[in-house]
Order: sequence, then structure tokens, then C-alpha cells
Amino acid sequence: MIVFDKLWITMEKKGFSTYTLRERCGIDSKTVRRLRANENMETKTLNRLCEALDCRLEDIAQFIKDSE
Repeated sequence: MIVFDKLWITMEKKGFSTYTLRERCGIDSKTVRRLRANENMETKTLNRLCEALDCRLEDIAQFIKDSE
């Protein structure tokens, strides 16, 4: 499973709020809600996040193996 826990940490370090994220990235509130719920994300959204935060994908997302 892909989780976005690191996104919130990176945002805090860089002084980003969800409002700033929506304004600078064009990310709507529905997408922010989906990120918080670790739901599927399009790669173009991940690309916009990395560009806005000036970071790498591993700074905002992490793969965690599902329990078997």
C-alpha cells in the first residue's frame, strides 16, 4: 500500500498548509481528502506535488507492504 504520511511532514518542514497546496498546485479539496485517506493518486498529481514542494517522490509517499 502507498501511504502519504511523509507528505504532511514535508509540507510542515517547507511551511505549506493545505490551502497553500491547493493554491500553488491546483489540488482541490477532494484530492487533499484522498491523500489524507491514502487513496489512489494519479501520477500527474504526484508530479505537481513534487514540483510545488521541490522534493522527490520518496519525500511524500512510501510503500508499505500489506499484511498477508
